[in-house]
Amino acid sequence: MLFVNRKQPLPQIVVLHDKLENMHNTLSRPVVVGAAIFDQASQPTKMLAARRKAPKSLAGYWEFPGGKVEPGESHTVGLRREIREELGVEVDILDVIDAPDEAGWPLDNGMHLHVFTAVVTAGEPLPLVEHDRLEWTELNARQLHALEWIPADRPIVDAILAKLADPKSTV
Repeated sequence: MLFVNRKQPLPQIVVLHDKLENMHNTLSRPVVVGAAIFDQASQPTKMLAARRKAPKSLAGYWEFPGGKVEPGESHTVGLRREIREELGVEVDILDVIDAPDEAGWPLDNGMHLHVFTAVVTAGEPLPLVEHDRLEWTELNARQLHALEWIPADRPIVDAILAKLADPKSTV
């Protein structure tokens, strides 16, 4: 680092160093993506929830289907691949569910989740790999909160409901 009078680093260098360190930490961890799959793009009424069958600590909890982005994939390309592998369907990605931090929604394992709204464009969703059950759930707080979500996904459910309640929202 550059120092002024060899005592303190220049403020700009400290900021740049911190940003680079944060980028390195973000890039060195896998990116996780999930889909809030709606029944329709315009004025959706239902969202697809997926119940985990493994690992044991998450089995029985509901989540947004998705998974890890592979090196060289964008978030949306990785999400489409994961949905194809997990549910056997093709989806169109509609919008991102903004997280409180640009790194994404924090997960218990230290990773961050990026969630996008989507709609099925081909196929019928089936619980092929990670899940033992899928359920189209009414897009209201009572129905969505009746499911036992993975704890890290609960704030995302609330963010989706808030986004849908916003009259300026397109999804």
